[in-house]
Amino acid sequence: MKFILLLASIIYLSLSNFYCLAKEAKSDEGILKVGLIVPLSGRHQEIGKSVLNSIRLALSKINNDQIEIFPKDNYSNPEKTLFAARKLEKEGIQMVIGPIFHQNLIYLGEVQNLTFLSLSNKTTTIPRNVITIGINANSQINAIVDFIKKENLNKTIVLVPKSNFEDELRNALVKSKYEFMNIYSYDVKPDKLTSQIKQITAYDERKKKLEKIIEFVEKRIEILEKEEELKNLKKKYTLGEVDLNSVVSSEKELKNLKKKYTLLDAQINREELENLKKKYAISLDNRINKEELKNLKKKYTLGEVDFDSVIIANFGENLKSMTNSFSFSDVTAQDIKFITLNQWFDETILKENSTNQIYFPSINLTNYSKFKETYFKNYNKYPSQISILSYDILGLIYYINKVQGNDLKKNIFNKKSYIGEIGKFSFEDKIVTHKLDIYQVFDGKFLKINK
Repeated sequence: MKFILLLASIIYLSLSNFYCLAKEAKSDEGILKVGLIVPLSGRHQEIGKSVLNSIRLALSKINNDQIEIFPKDNYSNPEKTLFAARKLEKEGIQMVIGPIFHQNLIYLGEVQNLTFLSLSNKTTTIPRNVITIGINANSQINAIVDFIKKENLNKTIVLVPKSNFEDELRNALVKSKYEFMNIYSYDVKPDKLTSQIKQITAYDERKKKLEKIIEFVEKRIEILEKEEELKNLKKKYTLGEVDLNSVVSSEKELKNLKKKYTLLDAQINREELENLKKKYAISLDNRINKEELKNLKKKYTLGEVDFDSVIIANFGENLKSMTNSFSFSDVTAQDIKFITLNQWFDETILKENSTNQIYFPSINLTNYSKFKETYFKNYNKYPSQISILSYDILGLIYYINKVQGNDLKKNIFNKKSYIGEIGKFSFEDKIVTHKLDIYQVFDGKFLKINK
């Protein structure tokens, strides 16, 4: 009898465990599992934690307990990234947000069962199972090319810094199929930068032109003064107040001045001279005054540069160094259009005189500002710039899973484009292409240009 009771108990417990496991498997089956690989420790931990917090905000907005996030710390290290990926694979996860940095992608091709949505903006040397969702060079250059076409700019030069970003940017320039006037590589070192900008803007040549024009104008003023002096001498000679030698001497001086003036006149570009006269209201006749000449002498150079716009591929302090170098070379936003890459609405460029009126492509400012404020209210600090990408991409994963089914790897490419907080974007050949807006720094504000 005891044996029968024991056997019944074992069968009951086994069946109970079976039904519990079956129930757990059934409930687990409907859950959308998303992995996250970011640095949660080490020198990049603030960026990683910001991304994780942004995903938590997205989860709060989605408000569905059928989605779970599985965060893993990769310490921003390629080997540890691979280790974290394999752990996620064992947990039955197929879709992973991250890693953030391009250098951490190199071993992910070994984990073919996972698809990674990396926050990197690099588009070269990407494993087959990785899609990069960052604001890449292709998206930025496409937006800039559309802008310069709309503005009828046809003499655009591009300045690319000698850096690990150079090849990526040059590939994007070629891919745009736009004929830029010239593409220069430049050294970001301050001692070399200024001389390079002077050379690009033909500073020395334009300075010599100004010096020649000033000499020309000075000689003209001198001639007018000498003619007036000679006229007065002749009157005095008639009245017997001066002798003939004084008149003859003055006539010789005037003749020599006119010879020098004629030589200078032959060296002056007539078109430039006419433009100068219009610009500074200089008449070069008896109405000319020294105040006009004084204003002319305040200039550093004369003559326009041979390009109408410049794309400066840089950020932060390096960008400011570039725009300041152009100012020192006497080329400002009054002369050409300055364009740069996505600045993530860096407010320090609002305070820099040399970056006033500069244009740049970027995501939707209104949505970005709202996201930053929401983040601040929840965490009492502002997010890293790229965090909004993770916020958007989790929403996208949830949407695709809900509307198109759980085969995310296949379905993510079904639709041509999506609209998120960052704006419109699409998936093309393992890369996200963003439709960016153009903004201008103007009198301490960011103004949207293409509405």
